[in-house]
Amino acid sequence: MTTMPFDALACPLDGCPLTPSEKTWRCENGHSFDVARQGYVNLLPVQKKRTLDPGDSKEMVAARQRFLNAGFYTKIAEAVSDRALKSLTNDGTGSVLDAGCGEGYYLRHLASLAGDTDLSMIGVDISKWAVLAAAKQDKRTRWVVGSNANLPVLPESLDLVLCLFGFPVYGEFSRVLKPGGQIIQVDSGADHLRELREIIYPELKPPADAESAAPEGFRHLDSTVVRFPLTLPDQNSIADLLAMTPHLYRATSEGLEKASALDSLEVTVDVVLKRLEKA
Repeated sequence: MTTMPFDALACPLDGCPLTPSEKTWRCENGHSFDVARQGYVNLLPVQKKRTLDPGDSKEMVAARQRFLNAGFYTKIAEAVSDRALKSLTNDGTGSVLDAGCGEGYYLRHLASLAGDTDLSMIGVDISKWAVLAAAKQDKRTRWVVGSNANLPVLPESLDLVLCLFGFPVYGEFSRVLKPGGQIIQVDSGADHLRELREIIYPELKPPADAESAAPEGFRHLDSTVVRFPLTLPDQNSIADLLAMTPHLYRATSEGLEKASALDSLEVTVDVVLKRLEKA
């Protein structure tokens, strides 16, 4: 098994192939993008940013890194890696993109279980802090600052796209996937972190109806529920979980005070893992 950085990058300004040259990536039209000292490349042009510093903050990334590295979501990572490797068994090779990779936890887990599969991997996130953290922890993957709405990847160059607790852009996913390529998507289920949400919100909203129809250009292969109890043993782990989710900004001040007073908490992890295939 070998793992290597994915190289079929596209210029985010004109879509032309990018070619590595010393410490830069260049396209035929002269657009150039520097490789950072830590090894990642920023392919999110200023004109395509909605804010000066989009995506997760440095503090949110650090909280997620502590939480995931502590092993709280190992069962989710195992389920994702199992499905991913089963989808890449045709010739023992595969190219994988994690769209919204965060600090790279799920790609690192996949690489550790790759076995006889040769993987070419790329992680893309709109947060420069997330990509920086990922690049510091793993040199086997191409880490890129970029947007799911404009993936800096050449058409039909990927076997698999992961979108885990993220923002799927199915038109872009279809563009970059090879015919028959797959998406593995993980979303929160109705009971995900219910016990925490009951503390921080005055009342819980009814769960949204699960989408039954596959997005245009894809067919639904299967869905799996990953559900298990999780013990958060101290205030630090509770605070990290809150900080890595949108709940930190949506919760009431009273709810956050209640959460900060907890010494431990039992929560339910309830996520839905579905596989889609490019039609």
